[in-house]
Amino acid sequence: MKTAAVIQTIHLFPILDKLLIELLKSLTEEEWHAATVAKKWSVKDIASHLLDGNLRGLSISRDRYFGEKPQNINSYNDLVDFLNQLNMSWTNAAKRLSPNLLINLLETTGKEYYEHLQTLNPKENAVFSVAWAGEETSLNWFHIAREYTEKFLHQQQIRDAVNKQTLFTRELFGPFIETFIQALPYTYRNTEAPENTVVTLIVTSDIGGSWSIIREQNNWKFTDSFQQEPDSILKIAPQDAWLLFSKGMAPSDALEKAEIIGNKEIGKVALEIIAVMA
Repeated sequence: MKTAAVIQTIHLFPILDKLLIELLKSLTEEEWHAATVAKKWSVKDIASHLLDGNLRGLSISRDRYFGEKPQNINSYNDLVDFLNQLNMSWTNAAKRLSPNLLINLLETTGKEYYEHLQTLNPKENAVFSVAWAGEETSLNWFHIAREYTEKFLHQQQIRDAVNKQTLFTRELFGPFIETFIQALPYTYRNTEAPENTVVTLIVTSDIGGSWSIIREQNNWKFTDSFQQEPDSILKIAPQDAWLLFSKGMAPSDALEKAEIIGNKEIGKVALEIIAVMA
């Protein structure tokens, strides 16, 4: 279950793509091969993965061409394994591409993908659901917001590796983290608590925000109104939140940096948010 308001992201795609191209054009040969928090991927590998995102998005969503279709997908983990295989086969093949060619292809396909996303009705069903939020069917606005988080996250991984930060603004980071937070109720799906228990997650600073969920009879849902003080409040910095929710930081490490007020056990569950297919 998501917050009621649509998260507006489509207008930010050209801004993010422009920043990406400027960033990649500024990289030295050494920076192109720098290690990143994405474990086995270098900066160049992540740039290749971003290109794959544009190409796969255009092929599937615009052209309705699915290429490699998953076989024997019986669980979430099966789907993750399939996507990991797709990602690795692409980045391995893309090692043959020069940085200049990658930049050119990213610039061209980024514009095409943005133009396609603009044609989608935000209130119609998307070609893929946002599985990490527990949805079997998602609306296009959420699919577009998820695509925005992919572009933001992977560009941030590059910027983190080469120490060139510009994405931590309210305009760009705000919609990114709000989309990631849509995984919060699903993260608590197996957490038992008395009815009307409230958990609040705060991403600190003026680029963050505050979100609360409440325990109902059989599930958790977002809430904007509750009478009592939250039973647990988790506070985490933006610089840690983007890493934690994308599996770039372990929950145990995040716990040392975060602050939990109130019920610590129930608050710690929020550190298990995963807002990527992993």
